[in-house]
Amino acid sequence: GLSTVTYLYSGAITHRDSLGFQQEILPGDVNWMTAGRGITHSERLEYARAHGARLEGIQTWVALPDEFEEMAPEFHHYGGSAQLPEYDEGGVTGRLIAGSIDGLTASVKTHSPLFYLHWTMRADAKRHIDVEYSERAAYVAEGEVEIDGTRVNAGQMAVLEPGSSARITARLPSVVMLLGGEPIGKRYIDWNFVSSSKERLEQAKEDWRHQRMKLPVGDDQEFVPLPN
Repeated sequence: GLSTVTYLYSGAITHRDSLGFQQEILPGDVNWMTAGRGITHSERLEYARAHGARLEGIQTWVALPDEFEEMAPEFHHYGGSAQLPEYDEGGVTGRLIAGSIDGLTASVKTHSPLFYLHWTMRADAKRHIDVEYSERAAYVAEGEVEIDGTRVNAGQMAVLEPGSSARITARLPSVVMLLGGEPIGKRYIDWNFVSSSKERLEQAKEDWRHQRMKLPVGDDQEFVPLPN
């Protein structure tokens, strides 16, 4: 019952899945894969290994609302600023990866109200995040920022106070990922499986343990056992 969102800052990854899709992911692209009732996939570093390229990126998991948890799996690839709105204001370069915020809407298909932003901030740049969603957070991928007086370092995520805007100030040149949305209810997670039902999680684990799930087309020679 989730979608995975793969987004790169540098390098390249080759995506394959059990639906038969094969897609090279490049910096600035968005790969949105919805697992629904079940999908298998691989992300391989073929380009980086062949060319010695540096690889930096982030993969985010988005839980599906109850009515979409058992939907048919999907895969969508989006690339370029034509589908991902961009702006450059006050020392902050922003790209809206998914959802809607600040009057902008990305072309990426989603299943619940949300936003996902990529900010590149010059040192001392400042910008506010307004109250448009009940839940919001900021992940510092690189650099160091201050959020309403609290320092947040690279590799840390700050959950923003509900119901109030937040001012984010870059103490160093920084890359910040901002995300949020509306609550969809309690979810359980076990390894790569997410569901609102513990029983459904156990079923998925049994299906994987007994290799009932089709492996990615073109990358089906390696099976990763379920962790103990």
